[in-house]
Amino acid sequence: MKIAVYPGSFDPITKGHIDILKNGAEIFDKVIIAVARNSEKNAFLTVEERVELIKKSVKDIENVEVDSFDGLTIEYAKKRNANVILRGLRAVSDFEYEMQLSQANSALSSDIKTIFMITKPKYNFISSSTIKEIYLNNGDISKFVPEPVYELLQNRK
Repeated sequence: MKIAVYPGSFDPITKGHIDILKNGAEIFDKVIIAVARNSEKNAFLTVEERVELIKKSVKDIENVEVDSFDGLTIEYAKKRNANVILRGLRAVSDFEYEMQLSQANSALSSDIKTIFMITKPKYNFISSSTIKEIYLNNGDISKFVPEPVYELLQNRK
């Protein structure tokens, strides 16, 4: 069974993330979207909120599981018997950082490969940071996030 772990903060999850996830779900037997608990980041949503929102957003994709984790992604992937770490790229600017992560993970465990997927062009500019900025300045985020995220944030206003 080919299992991929798709790690990230997903704070909040965007339609670009969902695009990568759907593509991964077509290739792998199982994709585990894993919300990283990162104490260094100033979180917009709690980990529990993110997990719940992702579950609601991907409920129609049968071979996707949602989880959260602490520590190194590569250790989490080993624990879950994953063969692959799935990462999304929006633009060339993402590549250097992602390449460094991939090489570090490969040095820690050569058995787990990193696969990069590119989002559709219409999602290239969407990031969680951009979504937060638009939202905090009363902009319309409805075209950039899944419906459950939009509903939650609208109810917070």
